[in-house]
Amino acid sequence: MPSYQYSAMDSSGKERKGITEAANEAEVTAILKEQGMFPTSIKLAHGANGAKRAGAAGSGGKAKKASKMNMNISLGPMVIKPKQLTIVTRQLAILLNAGLPLIRALRTLERQSNDPAIKKILGEVATGVEGGATFSEALSQHPKSFDKLYLNMVRAGEASGKLELILDRLAMFMEKAAKIAGKVKSAMVYPIVVLSIAGLIGAGLMVFIVPKFEKIFKELLNGKPLPAITEAVMAVSNFMQNHIFVMIGGIVALVIGFKLAIKTKLGKYGWDYFCYNVPLFGPIVSRSAISKFSRTLGTLMGSGVPVLQSLNIVKETAGNQLISDAIQKVHDAVKEGETMAAPLDATKVFPAMVISMIEVGEETGRLPEMLETVANTYDEEVDNAVGALTSMIEPLMIVGLAVIVGGIVIALFAPLVSIIENLGG
Repeated sequence: MPSYQYSAMDSSGKERKGITEAANEAEVTAILKEQGMFPTSIKLAHGANGAKRAGAAGSGGKAKKASKMNMNISLGPMVIKPKQLTIVTRQLAILLNAGLPLIRALRTLERQSNDPAIKKILGEVATGVEGGATFSEALSQHPKSFDKLYLNMVRAGEASGKLELILDRLAMFMEKAAKIAGKVKSAMVYPIVVLSIAGLIGAGLMVFIVPKFEKIFKELLNGKPLPAITEAVMAVSNFMQNHIFVMIGGIVALVIGFKLAIKTKLGKYGWDYFCYNVPLFGPIVSRSAISKFSRTLGTLMGSGVPVLQSLNIVKETAGNQLISDAIQKVHDAVKEGETMAAPLDATKVFPAMVISMIEVGEETGRLPEMLETVANTYDEEVDNAVGALTSMIEPLMIVGLAVIVGGIVIALFAPLVSIIENLGG
C-alpha cells in the first residue's frame, strides 16, 4: 500500500504534517477528516511512485487512465493566475447566486474558459466534487492556485450554507488587494526605472565618451595638470574600463547574496524593518501592510472562520515579517484568553488609531466591520502617500540626473578652457 505525505489544519488552526498509508488520496482525506483535520496538501511519499505505477499496471482501464493523468501532472502543474482566479471566483459566485448547482456552475466555467490552466483545474475540481468530495477538499488538491485563505473561506461558506456570499466576498477581497498592491508596485517602479536609466547613461558616458576626451587632453595640454573634478571622473572611467567584469561580478554577487539573505528569517526581518521605516517609501509599505492585515482578518472573521485560525492564516499571508511576528504574539495572547487590542499595542507595530478601532470592535462585537473600516481608511492613505511620493520624487529625480550628467559634462569641459587659452596664445 503506498504512503502519502499530507499537510492539514487541525481544529485550532495549526498546520499538521505527516505520512500515512492508504489506497488512494480519497482514503487519506477520509482518514484525516475522521481525526478532525482538514487536508490542504496530499501527495505520494518519496519512493512510493514505483508501487503506485505497479498497482496501476496490474489494474484495468481506470487505473491506466489515472496513471496517465498523474504522469501529465508530474510534467508541471498548471496554476491559475491571481487575476484570473479573481474573475473565476466572481463568475462562480454569480452562477451560484442565480441558482445553479455547484457542479453545473464549475462545468459551465470550464467549458467557457479559453485558459488551459482554468479548464484543467476546474475540470479536476468538478470531477472531485462529483466523486463525493466537498468543494474545499477538491480545491485543496491544487494548493498553488488556491491558498489557505481561499480554502478556509470556502470551508466557512460550506459550513454556513452561504457559499455564494462567501465567494462574492472573497472576489471583492482579491480585487481590493490587487488594487492596493498595484498602487504600491507603481510607486516603487517609477524611481527604479528612472535610476536605472540614469545609471545606464552615466555608465555609457564613462565607458565610451570620457576615454576619447582623455586622449584629447593628453595631446593638447602637454602634461599640464587637469582640474580635480576631471581627474576624479577620469579615474572612475579607467576603473570601469579595466575592471568591468569585476564590477558585473560584484553586482551579480550582491543580487544573489541579497536574495539568499532575505530567504532567512533574520534577513527577511531586517529587510522588512528597513522597508517599513525607510523615508519616502516607508509610509506606503507600512500602510499597505496594515491595510492587508485588516482586510484579510476582517474578511476571514466575517466569513465565520474562528479567530485563532484566522490569525494563523493572516500571519502566513502577511508578506511582512514584522507583521507576522506581531500577529504570532497576538495569537498566543488570544489563545490564553486575552483580547487582541492589548497585545497588538504591545508590539509597537500598529498605530494607535488601529488599536483603538480594534478595541471598539471587540467591545461592541463588530470587529469584522471595524477591521474593514480600518482597511478602507488605510487604502485611502496609501493613495495619498503614493500621490505625495510621485509629486516629491519627480523633482528629486530631475535634480539627481542633472547632478550626474552635469557633473560629468563639467568635468569634461573644464580643461577646454586651458586648451582654448593655449590655442589663443
